[in-house]
Amino acid sequence: MKIILMSDVKSLGTTGTVLEVADGYARNFLLPRGLAAEASKGSLALLEQQRKAKARRDAEAVAMSEALGKQLEGLQVTVPAKAGGNGKLFGAITNANVADAIHAALGVEIDRHKIEVPDNIKSLGSYPVEIRLGKNIVAKTTVKVIASTA
Repeated sequence: MKIILMSDVKSLGTTGTVLEVADGYARNFLLPRGLAAEASKGSLALLEQQRKAKARRDAEAVAMSEALGKQLEGLQVTVPAKAGGNGKLFGAITNANVADAIHAALGVEIDRHKIEVPDNIKSLGSYPVEIRLGKNIVAKTTVKVIASTA
């Protein structure tokens, strides 16, 4: 019997895979549990339509990431922090601080988990930062840490 998997099945495959399985296995296990659906012309057409829609959404997401990467590339973001007289910070600059500074500068929300801060920033100065936007898109920016006046 020809089936379409509706969810991942460990021994068979992933969601959306079209397979040929034994009739009894399909009727007694896969179909009653909702793990698969019988592959008819309509369901195969629906599956192909869903694949095309997913490909289009993925292409749009990649285009948006590339556009954001071009905005972020070469950007210098300033982060104010409390510092002592010798230039050492009270605490450290984290990727969350960098995300907040980028949001303040560009008005764009970036997930803090996508920002890679080298080691810990614990003193004043400029530091390179990589932002991984997905699908091999990496933007390199500079974070300038300055002493805050407050």
